[in-house]
Amino acid sequence: MELPDVIPVMTLPKATLFPQAMLPLYIFEPRYRQMLSDALSSHRMFSVAMQKPGRTREIPSTIAGLGLIRASVGNRDGTSHLILQGIARVELSEIVRYKPYRVQKIRPLETTAADSVAVDALTAKVLELVAERLEQGLELPVHILKQLRPPEDSDDGELSALLSLKQVIKYLAKLENPDHLADLVSCTLLREATDRQTILETPNLEHRLKHLIHFLMAEIRLHGKKKPS
Repeated sequence: MELPDVIPVMTLPKATLFPQAMLPLYIFEPRYRQMLSDALSSHRMFSVAMQKPGRTREIPSTIAGLGLIRASVGNRDGTSHLILQGIARVELSEIVRYKPYRVQKIRPLETTAADSVAVDALTAKVLELVAERLEQGLELPVHILKQLRPPEDSDDGELSALLSLKQVIKYLAKLENPDHLADLVSCTLLREATDRQTILETPNLEHRLKHLIHFLMAEIRLHGKKKPS
């Protein structure tokens, strides 16, 4: 897919858009209504960037996710509900304009090469930690469960109502691309926005998996302390 050089940017607090992930959005601000209309009439893409923590002004993080509008439903009041699919990590560079919405030049960030033996070992450790975290009783929102649903399961009614632990792990283990696995686990299991942003900002796959293992272990320790004695 050919990516544009210039793209609209939506800045949201605690938001991260990973490649392949689906992000549901509610568009209500006038500037973003205009942005959505313009995107739908052109390349159907815009970027979602996390607001830099601790800043009072709206300042997007330099590394963001580029998304493709997969579905958009307009409401009578002018608002819209849409599903945005992440397609690439991008670095936001020169600002083209601020109004009516921010537009910036982008540079795609490709996953950099890593040692395959190390990646295999790190991926196995990630799957082990995912199983441990889910065994602690982690409840995932419906839109997240849809991303973890096995492809052959097409029942959206109840969504298999409760995806079993074995189903989730089986699906993740079948992913042949450790790049996709790292991003999918990060966007579904990491609750801290700063942790997800760190993963998003790490193109090197080996380093990304190491960060993910560190964050998963921290969450397991945190939630393990909350268990009744």
